[in-house]
Amino acid sequence: MTRIGATVDQHDPISAARERGADAAQILLGDPQSWTKPAPAYPGGAAALAAAVKAADLRLYVHAPYVINVASTNNRIRIPSRKLLQQAVTAAAEAGAAGVVVHGGHVTKDDDPAAGFDNWRKAVEGLELPVPLLIENTAGGNFAMARHLEAIGRLWEAVSAHPHSDRIGFCLDTCHAFAAGLELETVVERVLAVTGRVDLVHANDSQGGFDSGRDRHANFGKGQIDPAQLAAVAVAAAAAGADFVCETPGEAAEQAADVAWLREHISS
Repeated sequence: MTRIGATVDQHDPISAARERGADAAQILLGDPQSWTKPAPAYPGGAAALAAAVKAADLRLYVHAPYVINVASTNNRIRIPSRKLLQQAVTAAAEAGAAGVVVHGGHVTKDDDPAAGFDNWRKAVEGLELPVPLLIENTAGGNFAMARHLEAIGRLWEAVSAHPHSDRIGFCLDTCHAFAAGLELETVVERVLAVTGRVDLVHANDSQGGFDSGRDRHANFGKGQIDPAQLAAVAVAAAAAGADFVCETPGEAAEQAADVAWLREHISS
C-alpha cells in the first residue's frame, strides 16, 4: 500500500507524522552536513525508535548525510563517504527504517565520468545492505551521476553488479527532475525504463524554473511546477508501487496540506 509522509525531526517522528496526517516519515540521523557517525536522537535510542515505529505502523525512511559522494575521484572524499554511507545504512536498519536515501554524487569537470560510475560500482560492492539503499536524482551539475537519464542509466549499470542489486532502489525527486530539465509528465515512465523501479518519490514543487539546475523546494502550488505535472508523477509512481515523502517547507500545517493534496490526487 502506498504510504505518504513528510520529512520531520528525528526526536519524535511518530507524533510529527500524526500532526501531518501521514503514515510515512523521513528523518535525518544527525547533522546532514557533518561526517559524524549517524545516530538516532530518539529517547531510548535505535531499538526504542524501531519499536515505536512498528507499534505506530509508520513507514520510516532515513536520508543519508548530504556530504556523501561515493563517486568522487578524491580519496579524501570518496573513502570517508563509503564509511559514512555504511554507518547510515546500519543505523537506519537498527532504527527500523524501510530504506536509506542517498544522493547520486558527482565528479569534477577534469574527471572522466566513467570513473565516477565505476566508483559507485566499487562502493556498493563493499556495502552491507540490511535495508534498501535508494539513490536519488539530483537537480544540477553537468558532471552529476544522477541528473540526466543517460547518466542514471550508466549509474544503474554500475550498481546492478551488486550481488543483492534488488536491495538498491531509486528515489525520484520531482523538484530535482524539473530543475534538471526532465519532463515530469513522462519522467516516471522513462526512469522505469532505465532502472526498472521507482521506490520512493520526494514530492516537491520547485522555486527554480525548468532546467534551472536549482535545488530549491516549494510547497505544492507555490512553485513553478504545473500542479497537473505533479499529479501525473503521483499517479504514475503510485501505480509503480512507490511511497511518497514531501520535503516541502513550513511546519505541520503546510506539510499536512501537501500530504493531503497527494493523497487526494493518488486516490482520485
